Amino acid sequence: MPRNMSFSITTQQMYQGAKVVTRRLGWDNLKAGDVICAVEKGMGLKKGEKVKKIGLIEIISVTREPLSRVTYTECVREGFPEMTPDEFISMFCRANKCTSDTLVNRIAFFRRYEAQQTHAPDAAESESERRFMAGVKLGLQNGLA
Repeated sequence: MPRNMSFSITTQQMYQGAKVVTRRLGWDNLKAGDVICAVEKGMGLKKGEKVKKIGLIEIISVTREPLSRVTYTECVREGFPEMTPDEFISMFCRANKCTSDTLVNRIAFFRRYEAQQTHAPDAAESESERRFMAGVKLGLQNGLA
């Protein structure tokens, strides 16, 4: 059973397929090829509340770098095309109680789909998947993963 990784701040971006990179303070032992279960929220669940699975992701690469290295292209990969790098870094620092000099794990991934789906994807899901995979392919072609 894959480990859960929470995307509570970027749940919408995950469902839309707009997020292909995440930055984390932990996850030091993660490596390319690992499969993780993306979830909406992993901690702070109320009594009776269950973890909501977004889907499986496969790790493409993990690199350690200063948070200050974020560029506009990285904001887009994180699912925040409307943010500047400074705005993204500020948001990350507030959420994680760190500074722009903090070393973070930059984790590139792609969404995996299980062999048996419980429903046929509707047009919006198919379009979202198409855009997501196009972004992944572009990143891989340009060596940006």
